[in-house]
Amino acid sequence: MSEYDVGDRVRVDIPDETDPDHDRYHGEHGRIVDLLEDEVGTLTGDKQDSIIYRVEFSNGEELDFRHQSIRPPIQ
Repeated sequence: MSEYDVGDRVRVDIPDETDPDHDRYHGEHGRIVDLLEDEVGTLTGDKQDSIIYRVEFSNGEELDFRHQSIRPPIQ
């Protein structure tokens, strides 16, 4: 039930400028390298909330994001 799959190119969207990751990752593009799952969706009632996207950036760094922070890439 994932909106994106491993291998998809995505853009990180963190509009909250007070978020500590905003300056570093907002607007950055990367590729999904893994899909992880936890139980958050059982608490929120939205299965999509249980999916964690592991994104790899061009510098080799990897970071995990929820669906709220992932968008299609800007070409």
